[in-house]
Amino acid sequence: MTILAIDAGTTGVTALLVSPAGEVLSTGYAEFPQHFPADGFVEHELGEIWAATLAATRHALTWGDVTISALGITNQRETICFWDRDTLGAARRAIVWQDRRSSALCSRLREGGHEPFITEATGLRLDPYFSATKLAWVREHEPAIWQRVVDGDVAIGTVDSYLIARMTRGLEHVTDATNASRTLLYDIRSGAWSPELCALFEVPIDALPRIVDSYGVVARTEPSAFLGIDAPIAGIAGDQQAALVGQAGFTAGATKCTYGTGSFLLQHTGDQIVRSQHGLLTTVALQHPGGARDFALEGAIFVTGSAVQWLRDGLGIIDQSAQVEPLAASVPDSAGIVFVPALTGLGAPDWDPQARGLIIGITRGTTSAHIARATLEAIAFEVRDIVTLMESESGSRLPALHVDGGATDDDLLMQIQADALGTIVDRSLHTQTTGLGAAYLAGLGVGIWSSVAELIDSRRSSGRFIPDVSNHYDTEHARWRDAVERSKRWA
Repeated sequence: MTILAIDAGTTGVTALLVSPAGEVLSTGYAEFPQHFPADGFVEHELGEIWAATLAATRHALTWGDVTISALGITNQRETICFWDRDTLGAARRAIVWQDRRSSALCSRLREGGHEPFITEATGLRLDPYFSATKLAWVREHEPAIWQRVVDGDVAIGTVDSYLIARMTRGLEHVTDATNASRTLLYDIRSGAWSPELCALFEVPIDALPRIVDSYGVVARTEPSAFLGIDAPIAGIAGDQQAALVGQAGFTAGATKCTYGTGSFLLQHTGDQIVRSQHGLLTTVALQHPGGARDFALEGAIFVTGSAVQWLRDGLGIIDQSAQVEPLAASVPDSAGIVFVPALTGLGAPDWDPQARGLIIGITRGTTSAHIARATLEAIAFEVRDIVTLMESESGSRLPALHVDGGATDDDLLMQIQADALGTIVDRSLHTQTTGLGAAYLAGLGVGIWSSVAELIDSRRSSGRFIPDVSNHYDTEHARWRDAVERSKRWA
């Protein structure tokens, strides 16, 4: 028995083959392009996501002749997709979670007094980050496409919905509760699409996918559509919830931080909906078979790993992302450089879609190494802000921060993070826990594991970073917060 997990991220797709013992047997990865048609606009071609999914899966399957017993899917969450129900071709590019084009629309709704109702119903904020604001923008600016949505010719959904449609040759239009809870159209109290929210954003409820449990068989792949694979789709979760599962975070208090394109901290709150008073989000952590749900508090940081990609692709000071560590380590500090990577606005705790990136403190002595080190420090300070909020909300200090994601391979970043927090940073043995979480859910869905209790003790560490108590990061963090204020309300 082998589980196939598909992790459809923001910049690429990873496929994993996972054994019943939870061992990663093989991986495949394929990147796809990012499209930036205007300032603040971020889009993906659905065909390129699908091509990357096929390429990554083919590569993972070169490990050997295996029978796929279950398929799990995890995905970038708030990105919204539009595809023709008959041909499965894209009706337009997907609008990515980082996209800021709906800022003015959010301002209008806020001025109209709608935000308190939206927050109470969804646990989220009125922000361009979430899917419904992107749908409303398309309705206002692309009426021909929207009419096809209203007429039922075009389906809308998150990336998991699109991939399942492709894998089943259009037979299924579904999403799980974790993804639904990120749309601003889902009532976190009832666990269903909200007629009131759909009316507010003028989204036809019939165009939305059916909401299913996060594990349990919901569909079956069509071999002719998906590389000859005939397997039950038995696990679905948004990427951050899947990472919490991959960290075996099934109980109240479990907390993780995933370092990817952005960074996201989730703290499990059990079966209780906990409301934040300081800018955190309330979200569904998992929906169990039968509909019982667990919840989480979340801190969403929009730009962390993508700041390193910008050093590579935008500034050209590194050729590969992995080069940021030795470059940053070549200097003892950032020499007064402070970088606020608000390249697509600010998420928690500031929530300012009009903020823009800022590098301050530049002198004639500034080098690319100082900018690289300031980038790592910025990532650590962004995470510190969220941890501080979570500790304030919970009333207790985290004994350690469990971390995962590609950027955690950077030992210097992890040490800076520990120093900035004054807290142990515990790196997962499997840094790609998002895909592993999808595999765990699929395995639960077909009975490879009988319950979450079998997985709770599965987490293993690949390193613990102990904070240096002699560091000066409290002072540096104060300078960082000053720079954040200067970056706000710019666009």
